[in-house]
Amino acid sequence: MGTPDGMGTPDGMGTPDGMGQAHDTGQAHDTGQAHDTGQAHDTGQAHDTGQAHDTGQAHDTGQGNDTGQAHGIGQGHDMGQGHDMGQGHDTGEQLLSGHGGAHAVAAAGRHGVTTIFTLSGGHVFPVYDGAVNAKPPMRLLDVRHEQTAVFAAEGTAKLTRAPGLAVLTAGPGVTNGVSAIATAHFNSSPVVVLGGRAPDYRWGAGSLQELDHPPLLAPITKRAWTEHAAAGIGAAVDEAFVLAGAPHRGPVFLDIPMDALFSETTAQLPALRKPQPASPDPGAIAQVAGLLSEAERPVLVLGSDVWLGGAEEAARQAAQTLALPVITNGQGRGVLPAGHELLVTRARSLALGAADLVIVVGTPLDFRLGYGEFGGKNGAERARVVHIADAADQVAAHCPLAGSAVGDLAAVLRDLMDAAAPRKPGDPWLARLQEAVIGAMAADRTLLASDASPVHPMRIYGELTRILDDDAVVIGDGGDFVSYAGKYVEPKRPGGWLDPGPYGCLGTGLGYAIAARLARPDAQVALLLGDGAAGFSLMDADTLVRHRLPVVMICGNNGIWGLEKHPMQMIYGYDVAADLQPQCRYDEVVRALGGAGALVTEPGEIGPALRRAFDSGVPYLVNVATDPGIAYPRSTTGI
Repeated sequence: MGTPDGMGTPDGMGTPDGMGQAHDTGQAHDTGQAHDTGQAHDTGQAHDTGQAHDTGQAHDTGQGNDTGQAHGIGQGHDMGQGHDMGQGHDTGEQLLSGHGGAHAVAAAGRHGVTTIFTLSGGHVFPVYDGAVNAKPPMRLLDVRHEQTAVFAAEGTAKLTRAPGLAVLTAGPGVTNGVSAIATAHFNSSPVVVLGGRAPDYRWGAGSLQELDHPPLLAPITKRAWTEHAAAGIGAAVDEAFVLAGAPHRGPVFLDIPMDALFSETTAQLPALRKPQPASPDPGAIAQVAGLLSEAERPVLVLGSDVWLGGAEEAARQAAQTLALPVITNGQGRGVLPAGHELLVTRARSLALGAADLVIVVGTPLDFRLGYGEFGGKNGAERARVVHIADAADQVAAHCPLAGSAVGDLAAVLRDLMDAAAPRKPGDPWLARLQEAVIGAMAADRTLLASDASPVHPMRIYGELTRILDDDAVVIGDGGDFVSYAGKYVEPKRPGGWLDPGPYGCLGTGLGYAIAARLARPDAQVALLLGDGAAGFSLMDADTLVRHRLPVVMICGNNGIWGLEKHPMQMIYGYDVAADLQPQCRYDEVVRALGGAGALVTEPGEIGPALRRAFDSGVPYLVNVATDPGIAYPRSTTGI
């Protein structure tokens, strides 16, 4: 219809609440988009991370509650005025003036926010005005689907280890972001989502996109609530950022009625609060140290919270001092660089199957780690398990534990390093695992250099790993194709790997890529897309083009839903609803949106195409047609 929602202006909000406009609400975000939940995109959904969702906030919709503000949103609140937003990023008390949107931006700026990810909507116009008139202005990066805005905010949080900010307009703007908020929840990513909301003074009369959002968001956020008073907006946004960044981290949702955002007021913003690291219990540390002293075959598993909690250096030192074999997952990848003598991720099956003690730090004991059941291989006894987390409610309760420790992860690891005795040189267990790593790498060389046609997906990674710089950001968004990446792309540094995480939600890739290019402007950014995943967010290549964000996209195009087709054939002897277009020209989609791309059908073309892409300086998609008959040899389905 020429504009979002076909309403003549973005989200049909040409005037506040569209006063006097004819709202053809039949256009608004067609809910028949059929994101087929039967695709089973990683069936590990619904692994409760144990967060305490503050649902007791009495999600007061404030209908008819006089907030003491002038709710006449058409009463001459000049949106073009420069609002005094306080003294830059001052962390002390601040006196705020201007409309509610200016207050929200001022509060976010104090927490280091420099970019708002959004898709235009009139319910949140004052936030845009506050960003434009901030000193300095806050960047507005608009996307083509609200889920991408939230994924970009989450990607920012993952890369910078500070909360990212997404601003979503009311109703369908918020609901379009729900899957991305759920992803941030399962990834424990600190994200603040500010939602627009229909005005209080019209509440219950059927305003455009009127919906009480907090009850929908409460199960997948640390807190979800509404701030009705303009004078309370700054403090509420400040509280949202503090809560999102406090261990255990996670998304926070706050919506604000349109009339409160437009209202002019003054308010005092309290001094900036920062969470204090929690000290571990010395008794718990001593217990874990004792278990280490008794173990013959220990393994240390490092997960995403090690990176998010700033514990990567302490983890590296602890592993090296105690001479512990290490397996990494999620954003724990790169804490020990590729090739490190203690890194045994490539011998994962042997390590976790034959271990007698597994210490898991900063990641849940979910399907990715066999639900916490280790050892028992070839008649060995079950391994004892220690779970170390940054908050008590993150310690696994579904499996028996020999020990646990809670607190700031860097402090826990430093204390453990001091309390435990290092293993003796020449440890046969480590030597056995190192030998397995060498054997696995040797066995893979043939397929990583495969000349097979159609292309074997492993050949793509054989070429890509030769080109990637040490500081490259690698993003995975897909099923089988990205599973290969998780196995064969081993980061050289921490903080350079992004994937959807245990919720298994496809479509994260373009948002994460936007975030990566902003957070790491000089690094290579490689987005690995399955062709199924490409269908969820490839339109946001337009966002890369409009905002001049060069990213290399590599699409493993096998023309099928690989995670569904092969298992269904195994179970039933046939498959349905699992085929896509063979050699679909996703590269031409990116070209049509203003980027560049190429179709690759022969293995010898892959390396040159990747080099052209990285040298291009534009959004570029390398569309590699791969063999649909090859399935990733996975050991778990997540069920």
